[in-house]
Amino acid sequence: MPRVNSVQEIFENLDENFQADKAEGVDAVFQFDLTGDNGAKYWLKVADKEYEVQEGEHADPTMTLTATADDYIAVINGDLAPMPAFMQGRIKVKGDMGLALKLQAIFGL
Repeated sequence: MPRVNSVQEIFENLDENFQADKAEGVDAVFQFDLTGDNGAKYWLKVADKEYEVQEGEHADPTMTLTATADDYIAVINGDLAPMPAFMQGRIKVKGDMGLALKLQAIFGL
């Protein structure tokens, strides 16, 4: 994924990195609660080797990722490693942790 400058860019450019074969057998809704000045909420549904993304909150997400928008942008740009950020509490995951790892594979993060 090319470097991004906003949360909106991340979700607008998912097509470029979506790997349908890695999404096989996944049926989940990922909620992103990104806080701070540049924050936004998005949800991403992955099912049947396809995905749908919408701005806002999903009523029943399978997994929720919470971080500041700036930290999440840094992860996407490769400036912040996801696992140390998680261990430091900069990225929080509620729900199925395995899905967070699957999400990395599906979108090549």
